[in-house]
Amino acid sequence: MFLHKYTYPHISNTRNYKEETFVAKVELKQPIVDEISEQIKDAASVVVVDARGLTVAEDTQLRKQLREAGVTYKVYKNTLMKRAFEGTDFAQLDDVLEGPSAIAVAKEDATAPARVLAKFAKTASNLEIKAGVVEGTFYDANGMSAVAAVPSREELLSKLLGSLQSPISNIARVLNQIAEQGGAATEEASAEAAPAEEAPAAEEAPAEEAPAAEAEAPAEEPAEAPAEEAKEESAE
Repeated sequence: MFLHKYTYPHISNTRNYKEETFVAKVELKQPIVDEISEQIKDAASVVVVDARGLTVAEDTQLRKQLREAGVTYKVYKNTLMKRAFEGTDFAQLDDVLEGPSAIAVAKEDATAPARVLAKFAKTASNLEIKAGVVEGTFYDANGMSAVAAVPSREELLSKLLGSLQSPISNIARVLNQIAEQGGAATEEASAEAAPAEEAPAAEEAPAEEAPAAEAEAPAEEPAEAPAEEAKEESAE
């Protein structure tokens, strides 16, 4: 009887201590869960990777490339990520959250994490892409390889502008050729018109000389007058 009286309070105190300890740990971890929740809020994609085998230099370089692409990258405990993923599309990633895991989160370019990670993994074989959720759809490791092959938004816009500018440049080239041909035709027409204008001038020249010859003709008549006078004198 006395044993029970003294044993139960001891057990009760131990249980309370454990519960309080658990609550304290949860309260300490809640800010981290809130941080993950804030990161995945309105995210276009989340990719889970295993980066255990990366060297410090490789990890630093990977973080730099992801940051430049507008991607958030951080290592978290799987239990905390599962709690943050509850009630979201990213809860589909719970099955791959085993072992050390890191997440790459993008809010604008949905394919950026997969593209940067896949490219980096070509030179860092220890980087493993486990899976990802892109615009609400779950993709395994093979599916993420296909997602990584999708061009970025900037590349797509560049190709679109190139295709739109091509017909415009062709039209401009044709118009330029037409303008150049029109200028050449004008020069040829001017060259042909010049001899045609000279021809009438050449035809008018003899007409101007003819009156001059007629004007000189009467000047020879007075020379015959003395000869007639000589004939009259001999007749007398």
